[in-house]
Order: sequence, then structure tokens, then C-alpha cells
Amino acid sequence: MSESQQYYFVAASRKYLCEDEGKPLGETLSERRRNFEARNKEINFWLVEQPAFLEAPEMAGIKKQIPQPAAAIITTDPNTMRWLKLRLEFVVTGEFTAPSASIPQPLASLAIA
Repeated sequence: MSESQQYYFVAASRKYLCEDEGKPLGETLSERRRNFEARNKEINFWLVEQPAFLEAPEMAGIKKQIPQPAAAIITTDPNTMRWLKLRLEFVVTGEFTAPSASIPQPLASLAIA
């Protein structure tokens, strides 16, 4: 198993993040991505539909708070997570360490491609 890392997330219903807020969220994330690229900073956030980490036993309480199917924006940077939380309402925030026995792939999705 590779070295564990801390991940932070904002999660909500897929409908809220990808449809209702989809256009504004897409523009916000694109703006953030351009900002990172202009500063030669590595992109440290990912939008994951039906994130597999919510299936981990330690995430059961958080999963209950989120209408399903869920989506999450996952980051390795707590500042990026705070930035997202300030721009989004109706989201649940949290963190986890991965890879671990219960979360082997932090960015995995249960969505069928």
C-alpha cells in the first residue's frame, strides 16, 4: 500500500452539485484550475460522482446526511476545502486518510461509466 495521505471533501447530492449548481460550480472549478495553472501549482481537487469512500464504515454517519446519489469534491489541501465550503451551501464536509483498509482508492467512483 502506498503512503497514506489526508483528504478533505465537500459532499452533497449529485443533483445539487452536478445539476442545480452544475453550471456555477463548473465555472468556479474552471476558474480555480486556471488560477492553479497560471501559478504552476498542481491541481489538488477532483469532482467524483458516487464517491466510493462514502461506503467505508467510518463514513456511515456522513453518508446518512447526504441525499443519494452523492457527489463530492475531494482535495488534498485544507485551504481548497475551506474555499469550496465558502462557495457552496447544503454540503457536508469531512476528511479521511487514504489509502487505508476501508478506503483503498480515495478518488474511486461507484458510477458506471
